[in-house]
Amino acid sequence: MELNYEIIAGDFSHAGFASSETKKVLKQLNISPKVIKRVVTALFEAEVNVSAHSYGGKVTCDISSKGISIIVADTGPGIPDLNLAMSEGYSTASREIQEMGFGAGMGLPNIKNNTDSLSIDTREGGNTVISMWIDFKNSAN
Repeated sequence: MELNYEIIAGDFSHAGFASSETKKVLKQLNISPKVIKRVVTALFEAEVNVSAHSYGGKVTCDISSKGISIIVADTGPGIPDLNLAMSEGYSTASREIQEMGFGAGMGLPNIKNNTDSLSIDTREGGNTVISMWIDFKNSAN
């Protein structure tokens, strides 16, 4: 089953829509609440990052009997220093975004901590593609 969502840059009123809708589907499929929590956390963090830092993007969730593959692709401008961005507490969010309660620098670390596999393809000035896998049988986190 494939689910597709659009993320609009700067639209924080809808950030979390993809994770909320995906959660509903996973509940209907009787997926473990621990696994659902991991999926929702990782996907929500990715949605907020796209809203806060990019020109917009899309989410594709591919649900199989074994797990969920999530691809979050934005339209740029890329992450200048991915290693630094993976550090807990590091943020390039504007003051305005931080005042809304976002941009604490935990997005990418939270994604990493809640996925079984994570790949981030990015380059400064280009787009960013985050590929995640969460196994339905792994509720270790």
